[in-house]
Amino acid sequence: MPHELTIAVPPGKKRERIDLFLAKCVQNATRSKVQQAIRGGHVMVGGRTVRPSHMVSPGEVITVTLPSPPRSDVLPEHIPLAILFEDDHLLVVDKPAGMVTHPAYGHYTGTLVNALLYHCATLSSLNGPVRAGIVHRLDKDTSGLLVVAKDERAHAHLARQFERRTVEREYRAIVWGTFKEHSGTVEAELGRSKSDRKKIAVVTGGKAAVTEYTVLEQFQYLALLALHLRTGRTHQIRVHLAHIHHPVFGDPTYSGRRIMAGPASARQKADVQAMLDVLPRQALHARTLGFTHPLTGQKLHFESALPHDMADVLSYLKEKSHFPHHTQEDS
Repeated sequence: MPHELTIAVPPGKKRERIDLFLAKCVQNATRSKVQQAIRGGHVMVGGRTVRPSHMVSPGEVITVTLPSPPRSDVLPEHIPLAILFEDDHLLVVDKPAGMVTHPAYGHYTGTLVNALLYHCATLSSLNGPVRAGIVHRLDKDTSGLLVVAKDERAHAHLARQFERRTVEREYRAIVWGTFKEHSGTVEAELGRSKSDRKKIAVVTGGKAAVTEYTVLEQFQYLALLALHLRTGRTHQIRVHLAHIHHPVFGDPTYSGRRIMAGPASARQKADVQAMLDVLPRQALHARTLGFTHPLTGQKLHFESALPHDMADVLSYLKEKSHFPHHTQEDS
């Protein structure tokens, strides 16, 4: 279990950056680990989060939440997997919504890695036992395609493809609002939110992030989008779409479960609530995955159909909408 450490800045202490100060005060701490803890919202000064550059002053009370040490005893679990492709070097799986990609604090069982360890004789250890075989990840409540490496050579080759942005990936999302343009690009730097360190936000001086979208179907107050990433930041699609006032429908973290402008009548609001009941997560799906096989050089391409919850919402929209809606051919 995590525990809290309280540190009072002593009288007469010269002002100093908090990351430097804590690296000296906390046993086995390094400056990089302290900065990570600060950015993760685990360090509070007077009950408020701060930046690593915060200058400590005499009399300040600092609270540090120390997480439990990561577990290395990741156990195989007999969990069914939807496998689209497998050979001696890699496999492609269709991850369901609700499954965590790899063990982390609060999720040591039931993850994709637990299932993979049961299914595979070997997995790449390039990222350690907790992330065995994991080349890239999807959020817990995002469904869709992932490639997993069985050996280190395949893992390194696949990682380079992701780094060089040569991997083909397309997402589908149901989002709030109507679009004036058929397509667009969102370019906005991303970083930790200043108000909630567990969230990502558009921030000045953050990491460059670019998302491209195309409107496939436009309904009265919701739309179906195809999305491509030029960069691969945490929560990128969800934050970028919320930034342009089109949050992903059902997203509990980035305003997707709040009824946006559009549904006006009690009947329409009831329809929205019915769809939210069907979809208790963000309506985001990793539909397409294409890459070069690390050993054979073969071009591989995979597609995953929309999961039932998203498909049901689209069917509901088409059935309930009494207004014409624009449809772009879904290729």
